Amino acid sequence: MRTEMQDLPNIHDNAFAILDPELLHRPMPTHRPRILLLYGSLRERSFSRFATVEAARLLQTFGAETRIFDPSGLPLPDDATATHEKVEELRELSAWSEGQVWCSPERHGAMTGIMKAQIDWIPLSIGAVRPTQGKTLAVMQVCGGSQSFNAVNQLRILGRWMRMITIPNQSSVAKAYEQFDEAGRMKPSSYYDRIVDVMEELVKFTLLTRGVSGYLTDRYSERKEAVEKLAKRLNLDRAV
Repeated sequence: MRTEMQDLPNIHDNAFAILDPELLHRPMPTHRPRILLLYGSLRERSFSRFATVEAARLLQTFGAETRIFDPSGLPLPDDATATHEKVEELRELSAWSEGQVWCSPERHGAMTGIMKAQIDWIPLSIGAVRPTQGKTLAVMQVCGGSQSFNAVNQLRILGRWMRMITIPNQSSVAKAYEQFDEAGRMKPSSYYDRIVDVMEELVKFTLLTRGVSGYLTDRYSERKEAVEKLAKRLNLDRAV
């Protein structure tokens, strides 16, 4: 596709790139989509964990490989170093994943501190690497009463802040104590059907974007910054 450069005096030519549709059609990786699932409660009978396990079963049936992180023992952010074993485990799983599922109870009209702590331990950048950029994300919540969307709305904000591709669909399970049997399995309902929808959509978006997420998240402003840093370094080299 050929386009003519318009009158754009503020553009840095060395950093500006004409879009190439061919770069969006790279060979798809052959391994199963890798999905990390996080939940936000440590209760013995944790409905967010139950919903997460149900989601993992569905993802596996859709052909994904799943791993669920157990937040028990994860320290509060800044209350330990990044070398803490639970922090290292979480960060390694995040790096391994191509997509993620975040499922939180709603407590006091918000996600739980346990959920937020996990996300806070996954930094926006580690050196030159952004651990979550370009990964897909599905958000879910479980409610103790009537259906609400406070937690999933907050999770969406965090997903955007972490530069993730958050899928359109989401799940909010009302009166979660009624939706699971004694063994922790979810009962048939429209809430269960919605979780099926969300996991199906997550796998589709993960398949669609993996292999090209690097191109999707390649930005003019960052290329410009890199060019300017290189120019400064070259000028310094000449001055020495």
